[in-house]
Amino acid sequence: MSVPELPVAVDAMGGDNAPEAIVAGARLALAEGIPVVLVGRPDALSDVHDIPIIAASEVIAMDADPGASVRKLKDSSLVRAAEAVRDGTASAMVGAGNTGATMASALLRIGRIKGVSRPAIATPLPVPGSTKPNVLLDSGANAECTPEMLAQFAEMGAIYARDRFGVASPRVGLLSIGEEAGKGTPLVKQTYGLLTDGAWQERAQCQFVGNVEGHDLLGHEADVVVTDGFTGNVALKTAEGTAKTIVKALLGAFEASDDARQGAQLLAPALLPLYETLDPESVGGAALLGIRGVCIISHGSSGPKAVHNAIKVAADLVASNHVEHLRDAVANA
Repeated sequence: MSVPELPVAVDAMGGDNAPEAIVAGARLALAEGIPVVLVGRPDALSDVHDIPIIAASEVIAMDADPGASVRKLKDSSLVRAAEAVRDGTASAMVGAGNTGATMASALLRIGRIKGVSRPAIATPLPVPGSTKPNVLLDSGANAECTPEMLAQFAEMGAIYARDRFGVASPRVGLLSIGEEAGKGTPLVKQTYGLLTDGAWQERAQCQFVGNVEGHDLLGHEADVVVTDGFTGNVALKTAEGTAKTIVKALLGAFEASDDARQGAQLLAPALLPLYETLDPESVGGAALLGIRGVCIISHGSSGPKAVHNAIKVAADLVASNHVEHLRDAVANA
């Protein structure tokens, strides 16, 4: 794994388990050789050992208004983390707190790549039986989109899949209610027409495979699934909720009787890899694509493992020159 020269700035104050879980995750990353800097209130941070700290006196709450908070709380940990990337003292930022505020901090402080209409959140979705996840975008940044925005998301998503997961020629699908080209809302139909153009596919070194459906999100039909942020967020939360429900039901069944417990012991070696695949902590976080720096948004309930993995994702994207690849593609559009 390539390691960036500059540290990854981690918001130590954001998330349900901050700051303890954030510090623990940062220490795991540092032990792996990834440089890290924590951003937050020094008096609230303990057991940081030799991890440097960027002092920030304010914290944006999980339920705070994103835009207003970023503008008002200028000494918040999220804002200071974004400014570290902007000023060239950090290579990337990671936040597990208020998702909207993390996006707003990155957009207002780091800025958008010239030519990008709107940044989009790209979330990896686990694919059982595969070593590489699918990518869903937008998964929550833009509730309302135009066909042109979705077409740009498709290009950015393909570049992300190649840089992050090594997919040589990503297959891009458009989320709809049927595989046929004529299915879907006016937005989907118009976007379909734009995505059939070969120029963007050549720039992104990918192929458009047409419409895909909800059951393809965790399947093998497409490496990248494109949709608007409202639909994407609903689909993401549905998939996460379903996975949690199934895991909970299985654990309950395994404890139902002595025979079930014995059977669970026999099945454990086969089920543990599947559990690891479906565990959100293994993913680390989603990438905010389209800004002039690397920003990873982790789940609010992230534990040390998720924080550690989010930092690794940030470091990998920096090492792969992902932002430069996005910039070049947009510039040539």
